[in-house]
Amino acid sequence: MTIPPVLRFWNLLSQYKPELRQIYIFAVLNGIVNLTLPLGIQAIINFIQAGELTTSWVVLVSFVLVGIAITGFLQVLQLRIVENIQQDLFTKSAFEFAYRIPKISFLQLDKIHAPELVNRFFDTLTIQKGLPKVLIDFSLAAFQIIFGLILLAIYSPYFILLGLALILVLWLIYKFTGPKGLSTSLKESKYKYQLVHWLEEIARVNRSFKLNASSKFHLNRTDDIVVNYLSARENHFQVLINQFRLFIGFKVFVAAGLLVLGGYLVFQEQMNIGQFVAAEIIIILILNSVEKVLRIIDTIYDVLTALEKIGYVTDLKLDTDSGNNLVEKDSAFTVRAEDIKFSFPDEGRNIINQLSFEISSNDKVVLTGETGSGKTLLLQILAGILPINDGELYINEAPFKHYRRDDLYDKLGVAFPTNQVFEGTFRENIEMGRPVSEKKLKEVIKLLRLDEYLHRQVDGIDSFVDSGGRRLPRGIIQKLLVARIIVGEPKLLLMEDPLQFVGESEKKRIIDYLMDEKRNWTLIVVSDFYYWKEKSNQILELKKSI
Repeated sequence: MTIPPVLRFWNLLSQYKPELRQIYIFAVLNGIVNLTLPLGIQAIINFIQAGELTTSWVVLVSFVLVGIAITGFLQVLQLRIVENIQQDLFTKSAFEFAYRIPKISFLQLDKIHAPELVNRFFDTLTIQKGLPKVLIDFSLAAFQIIFGLILLAIYSPYFILLGLALILVLWLIYKFTGPKGLSTSLKESKYKYQLVHWLEEIARVNRSFKLNASSKFHLNRTDDIVVNYLSARENHFQVLINQFRLFIGFKVFVAAGLLVLGGYLVFQEQMNIGQFVAAEIIIILILNSVEKVLRIIDTIYDVLTALEKIGYVTDLKLDTDSGNNLVEKDSAFTVRAEDIKFSFPDEGRNIINQLSFEISSNDKVVLTGETGSGKTLLLQILAGILPINDGELYINEAPFKHYRRDDLYDKLGVAFPTNQVFEGTFRENIEMGRPVSEKKLKEVIKLLRLDEYLHRQVDGIDSFVDSGGRRLPRGIIQKLLVARIIVGEPKLLLMEDPLQFVGESEKKRIIDYLMDEKRNWTLIVVSDFYYWKEKSNQILELKKSI
């Protein structure tokens, strides 16, 4: 169920009720204190008309100046509170993304480019910049309008009618133009992210575009997206400009009504000159507040759009973890499947159909089968990345779904062909934040002969690795990923072509180690390299589903 952007905004604010209460208390006090300016000037003018320079006149002047100072102090307090909210919002958003992205259901990400989702984090900054205007400027302007109208109503009940008309017209403008403004803002944002994603694609495969630059395909597609963005932006601007026109006409109407009514009341001797001047100051404050509300509208659209974009990420379903079982055995896993089926949601056929097999503890298994038989998918199912549609999968004779995922993942070692090297040191890429003894680390590095490569690096194992290991040989990258698995001392290894780019002699030596029956783990591997089969004790062949 999609959550409306406005509801997302209220949900956001509900997290900061105590802070908002303070902001609005200060806004109310600020609105009240601001009224000291017209009231003080009214009294000062009355003293001037009387031609008297008394102590009371000095006190009134001081009173007005103190009121101005207090309003400034209250605004400083509001800014402090909003800054705290901004910092907390940024922190929560950062950890929300970091927590959710690894846990998003793989089926949800099947048709989404995951790195593109991360771009939406920058909408957190949009919300940060918009909150001071929405929480401080908007609330202050709203209270100034309300208290100004109340004060005018004290001067004359006729001002009540104008105040009600003001509120009604403001509500009608927002009612009939607000939804369209929000929809055009969302559409504009859609093309903005589409453009960023395309530019990221150009950067990701820049070599291909460099060699095929003469076709100008990348520029033509960029042009198409930019045209759509500009069209959406223009539609959004037309909504804003129409709202602005309505407000201009509205301001003229309000100003004329208040001025004419104020002048009429003076001529009828129902107001004195001091009250009239004070009323005109209040009118100016009201009109300025109305204009401030107008200028904040675009910011409100930006904040609501940003919340919708972030919500797209937070609404994605996470992996379900309903199990409570812990892995109690410290021996290699047993794996058993009974009539398991798997298909992607949008496909009409099962890729894996009624597959059954049994793998004993400490077995070393090679998965074989023709292309499309589901070898990679089966590894991902065994790793808990993909859920089965039917049947049952058992680990150590207990259903997979009964285990706590985090505990089960601690006992798994997984290596897929996709590059899983991140920006950090060699040590960080191997340890992944796990407590690994220095002795174990050195043992694994020596086993894989990574020590020979690391000795040539400036800082050894603490040398820096680029994102994706761009400057690393592919064989070194694969050794890093194998080292990451081994140091965790897993009980089930799931591997797909883990040593494809490693030299044959080294490959055989590592395979001898991994497939040794003395190793306390069960290993399942997908690979065409003949030596895996020679060292295995079971070959599991998958048939392509028809």
